[in-house]
Amino acid sequence: MTSKIAVLGSTGSIGTQTLEVAQMHHIQVTALTANKNIRLLEQQVRQFHPKMVCVMDMGAAAQLKIALRDLPVEVYCGEEGILRAAAESDADMVVNAIVGVAGLFPTLAAIRAGKNIALANKETLVAGGSLVMKEIKSRGVKLYPVDSEHSAIFQCLQGCPEKALKKVILTASGGSFYGKKKSELENVSIKQALTHPNWSMGAKITVDSSTMMNKGLEVIEASWLFGCSDEQIDVVIHRESIIHSMIELEDNAIIAQLGVPDMKIPIQYALTYPQRLPSPSKELDLTEIGALHFSKPDDETFPCLGICRQALRLGGVYPAVANAANEAAVELFLAGRIKFTDIGEIVGNAVSSFRWEEETVTLDSITAADKETRAKIKAYY
Repeated sequence: MTSKIAVLGSTGSIGTQTLEVAQMHHIQVTALTANKNIRLLEQQVRQFHPKMVCVMDMGAAAQLKIALRDLPVEVYCGEEGILRAAAESDADMVVNAIVGVAGLFPTLAAIRAGKNIALANKETLVAGGSLVMKEIKSRGVKLYPVDSEHSAIFQCLQGCPEKALKKVILTASGGSFYGKKKSELENVSIKQALTHPNWSMGAKITVDSSTMMNKGLEVIEASWLFGCSDEQIDVVIHRESIIHSMIELEDNAIIAQLGVPDMKIPIQYALTYPQRLPSPSKELDLTEIGALHFSKPDDETFPCLGICRQALRLGGVYPAVANAANEAAVELFLAGRIKFTDIGEIVGNAVSSFRWEEETVTLDSITAADKETRAKIKAYY
């Protein structure tokens, strides 16, 4: 069981719930990082007493340093500080809850420093899966998925015989606009897109859920985590979010992981693996739920899932291109500069128009593809 953790993105939804689990199980916190929410970050520092803390925003870091001058904590700033928190703290596990492709670099830094990873940043594997899995293998560290779907698959695989896995089945809530047609989504508001039926999440991931991009990213992530091809990964809409995902074995038996929609369950499993300990989450009462429903995704109305599958099949840096285009498009949507339906078009155009002819994926090629994609979108919009 993990005894010391560093939490990257500690003021976000996953970060705050991670600290709740850490407190319950007396797990020491050695480092915290945040974007610019220094009010909450200061509270966390005073409660958990990490040795180092980092804020991305320089002005916020200066304010935090003054606020924490009575405590023996080192305050860092920017990307360099986050890399230091990931690699140099004495944590045995780094919980990566940073949003976006920015999470790739501290993940690699932590792995190279010999830290186990609890991964809530799916973009790490979407953009840099080949690099990350190669480093995981060569360094001999462990990577535990925190996303509810991938944690569910990981849990279902415990005790599964080698080569018995036939298929991975990811469940999806369908997001805010399940059942709508494309013509009905032309004028949806930001507020509507940020209203999720089951989960409480940050703005970017909530929009991703409503476009089904989140599930597309999870398909790519699952391919790296579990060694599956695109053809071995199914997606089903499951509105209740009670079955978090399933596996199908060679004999056609299906094993599912069920629970209330509460991220503290997969967070705790990553932090305490392989133990099963009391949880702050409530018990699941199936008689209260009554019925579970399933349907197929609507790829015509929500094209992002299919675009991510296309990027996965193309390989190379194409998943990084899809992710970069989506991050740029969601930023434009949240700023009120494009329509909701433009997001899928932007991601699709980015993948179909990108040209990459190299044989090997490197950190430089990922970074270059990411920058080129964002620059094109910024120039157009």
